[in-house]
Amino acid sequence: MKYKMQLAAILATTVITASCGTKEEKKPEAKATTPTYATMQLQPRRISGDVQLPGVMQPFQLVQIYPRISGFVKTVNVDRGSVVKQGQVLMTLDAPEIIQQVAAARLKYTEAEAAYITSKDRYHRLLETSHTPGTVSPYDLEAAASKMQGDSATTQGEYANYKAQQAMGAYLTITAPFDGVITERNVHPGALAGPGTQNAKPMLVLQQLSKLRLVLDIPEQYAAQVKDGDKVQYRVNAIPGQHFDGVISRSSNSLNNSFRSETLEIDVQNTGGNFKPGMYAEVTLPTSGSANAYVVPKSAVVSTTEHKYIIAVVNNTAKWIDISEGNQSNDSTEIFGNLHTGDEVIVNGSYQVKEGESVR
Repeated sequence: MKYKMQLAAILATTVITASCGTKEEKKPEAKATTPTYATMQLQPRRISGDVQLPGVMQPFQLVQIYPRISGFVKTVNVDRGSVVKQGQVLMTLDAPEIIQQVAAARLKYTEAEAAYITSKDRYHRLLETSHTPGTVSPYDLEAAASKMQGDSATTQGEYANYKAQQAMGAYLTITAPFDGVITERNVHPGALAGPGTQNAKPMLVLQQLSKLRLVLDIPEQYAAQVKDGDKVQYRVNAIPGQHFDGVISRSSNSLNNSFRSETLEIDVQNTGGNFKPGMYAEVTLPTSGSANAYVVPKSAVVSTTEHKYIIAVVNNTAKWIDISEGNQSNDSTEIFGNLHTGDEVIVNGSYQVKEGESVR
């Protein structure tokens, strides 16, 4: 009996000890911390430097020569690569009907001129005779004057037609409109050439190669920073290791709606024949930057598929501000948007910083 009472006391003590051991102590709740970011204040500044853009060489003048009238190719005096001078005969066409039309027009003009001379002589004779009263009626004198005027008008019309036919005949002889090089030839003697053929290739292609145009398109963000007369440097991919100097000769002064770019041209003297149309070049343009720009590290700009923005800190709250970029240099970039001097901007922007989030 005494043994049973001791065992019950031991079990009761064990239960009380176990229940005390399982009781958890309450811990203080952790307070939410506000994330801290490195920031900077915006100050107006511009980035001056250079921008490299691709360009292509083009002939200063280029003409595709088509026939003005229909005819058979009689002679071709040039071939691909021929160097020609202005006014030089390149080829001739044969069109017998044109020659006959010129001859017919000349005969009509000669006939009309003879009729005019006769009516003019008759009028002057009647006028001289009319000085004797009663010899010539006023009606006959007036009719003779009208006949002379009509014949004069007919003569002038036939002369104009004759000259027009002569001009058409002159189109049978094709001459060079300027000094250059024949770069394409698509006809041979005996071929029928005419202006009415659809999708017809030009008979000849003439290009001026002693002077070229280096043409490039400059993006909208740089368009206001360059002007005609600015000095540039360029190198040609086909001539490695050499750099060439030039100036901006002309610009379109208008942006292409499709590519939002402005076309610039640089005149290239090519008397030595080192450059050829179609060659690619890398052009280095000096840029002055924008006086209305703010400069931030590139890490401050957050780019998404929809827009670019920076994260400003306003009253310890994150605020997204849409921006556009300008000139860039090393790790810095110009930005434009609804920005003000002294605005506080997070230096290392991230899409994980949400709009309206508390920051410091």
